[in-house]
Amino acid sequence: MKIISSKYTYIDGEYKKNVAVAFDKKIEKIATLDELKAEFPNAQLITYPNNSVLYPGFINPHVHLEFSANRATLKYGDFMSWLYSVIENREELVSKLNKDLIKEKADEMLKSGVTTFGAISSYGAELEVCAKLEQRVIFFNEVIGSNPAAIDALFNDFKNRVAESIELKSDTLIPAIAIHSPYSVHPFLIREVLNIAKSQNLITTAHFLESQAEREWLENSSGDFLEFFKNFSNTTTAVTTIEEFLNAFKNIPTLFTHAVQVKENEIETINKNGHSVIHCPRSNRLLGCGRAPIEHIDRVLLGTDGLSSNYSLNILEEMRAALTIHFQADLNKLATRLIESVTTTASNALNLKIGKIKPKYWADFAIFTLPDDLKYEDKGSLALHTILNCESADSVYIGGRELRVKN
Repeated sequence: MKIISSKYTYIDGEYKKNVAVAFDKKIEKIATLDELKAEFPNAQLITYPNNSVLYPGFINPHVHLEFSANRATLKYGDFMSWLYSVIENREELVSKLNKDLIKEKADEMLKSGVTTFGAISSYGAELEVCAKLEQRVIFFNEVIGSNPAAIDALFNDFKNRVAESIELKSDTLIPAIAIHSPYSVHPFLIREVLNIAKSQNLITTAHFLESQAEREWLENSSGDFLEFFKNFSNTTTAVTTIEEFLNAFKNIPTLFTHAVQVKENEIETINKNGHSVIHCPRSNRLLGCGRAPIEHIDRVLLGTDGLSSNYSLNILEEMRAALTIHFQADLNKLATRLIESVTTTASNALNLKIGKIKPKYWADFAIFTLPDDLKYEDKGSLALHTILNCESADSVYIGGRELRVKN
């Protein structure tokens, strides 16, 4: 048993003083330090400086590790230009993926306090490495394909990849399902994949309305995607509509990624059906997609996306970008929501025993030290100063085991 104590502890969305946490692999009890020392006299005592903050380990629910070799290969500034560059350079980038690169990028996330991340996998090449990482990995097996003639082959490949991930399931490897997008997956394939999600109780995610081109294609089979699908699929008609796609997920709470181009009625559907939105502000900016209307969405998570559309996997940098992009929002309230997005909100959306400092939850922590002891402890200031002033965690704990990450 260990007891950890810091000046501030983030519990239930609040920064509490004069509390400590007793834990082994999971959290045992939260009380005052004196109470815990009396109850667990043989516990190892771990204390942090006066201006320290103990958070649950952060959650980054959306990362594409497959393209981690990208630096200046892909084209930014416009979604369609980027997409064509991905198709042109995909094989080269994927061929450069190896164990060391995956571990390097996982460590980058770890340094920013991320103890759990969601890996979107199109081919399954990262599975064995992810299964051996120290972090918890929600391994999203992704399905893609809108050509009816290829559906059987694509579905069989998908089922095999899901089965492989289920074989490696553990406390740190959580099999899950990703549907690429409404424009790239045939409705029949969506239906069959969601049947697996329901029968196996697997977390589900999907890209949704990332770009204006996607919206025009799904609404009218027009716009920039028309030429794209003519060239690559010999089709001039979208396989589904926005409404049909959302209806497919009616009874499956889903993590929709991006949702930049959603309209009021679609936001109402997302909110009403218990779905969440993974917000990736830097990716949206770099691909010229716009600003997601997160102020109208009930459940917002924050993700970095992959290095195919970002320059780092540091979740703190993602929060700083969000503070700037959503300039219309109250600064402290937005900072508070961003911290919630990688802890409490993510925990609730994923329905896993992570993201909260709570008895029986995994002892996954991230400890940060502010450069100054705060003079003004008004609501939201701790969240804001964590985001603004912390470049990395001092250390993290996963399953009660400490991993020092400070450079």
